[in-house]
Amino acid sequence: MDKNAKIYIAGHRGLVGSAIVRKLQSLDYTNLITRTSRELDLRSQAAVAEFFEQEKPDYVFLAAAKVGGIMANSTYPAEFIYNNIMIQTNIIHNSYKAGVNKLLFLGSSCIYPKFAPQPMKEEYLLTGELEPTNEPYAIAKITGIKMCQAYNRQYGTNYISVMPTNLYGPNDNFDLETSHVLPAMIRKFHEAKVNNNPEVVLWGTGSPKREFLHVDDLADACVFLMNNYDGAEILNIGTGEDLTIKELAEMIRDIVGFEGKITWDSSKPDGTPRKLLDVSNLNEARWKAKIELEEGIASTYTWFNQARSC
Repeated sequence: MDKNAKIYIAGHRGLVGSAIVRKLQSLDYTNLITRTSRELDLRSQAAVAEFFEQEKPDYVFLAAAKVGGIMANSTYPAEFIYNNIMIQTNIIHNSYKAGVNKLLFLGSSCIYPKFAPQPMKEEYLLTGELEPTNEPYAIAKITGIKMCQAYNRQYGTNYISVMPTNLYGPNDNFDLETSHVLPAMIRKFHEAKVNNNPEVVLWGTGSPKREFLHVDDLADACVFLMNNYDGAEILNIGTGEDLTIKELAEMIRDIVGFEGKITWDSSKPDGTPRKLLDVSNLNEARWKAKIELEEGIASTYTWFNQARSC
């Protein structure tokens, strides 16, 4: 990407989009295009068409999405499938109409079957049933992948799709009803510490294993791939390492400084038993994650405290 190229970051206020903006700015990309959801409703076909016709960006990072954890996915399945399909369909189609040079679509590791062999290779997509708790979201993301591939085949576009693992970092969502597991734990342990609560109750058994990637590492990978990868096949982005939810909880408890008890509510769902990405293809492309999990959680907790004090 030329330093002066017009680059549109869809979802620039979110966890992923804001990290991509920070990364591009650090590399002296000067012509970044952004719109808030109030300025541009990405679910509106007409509004998105008008935006692309006027701006004609050279590159697009499609980071806009409705996201959430198990509770949010279970509570709002219709919103997850509708909003995500509408957002990505409008952006992908109008990128084609506007002659965008290249688009990067951000999927999710939840596209893979619930009982996929571990670690999960890219070719495991659509080889088994999805995890029921996030099936609408996963189907929307799979639709985005297939749409990019279809446009590449029919129209000769250069649209790439990447599948990040579980993300965390600055600008994450810490709402207990809609957040993912790691930020939810940070908030729960923080509030328990502040209120001198004797215990923190967490969902499930703590036995599932998860992989976590700092969002700044993801942004670094996305910019790297936009500049260096042109393949039609999807690419996993992760660390290649995982830990149990119980181990994660204990790590966050120690970082936050909560000294009480952790209680597991096994009446609540665990979700997929394990979600570890095979990142060998990404490593072969000469990219690897740099931020260690404990270091990343500590910096995220610092950001969380600073954001709450503002």
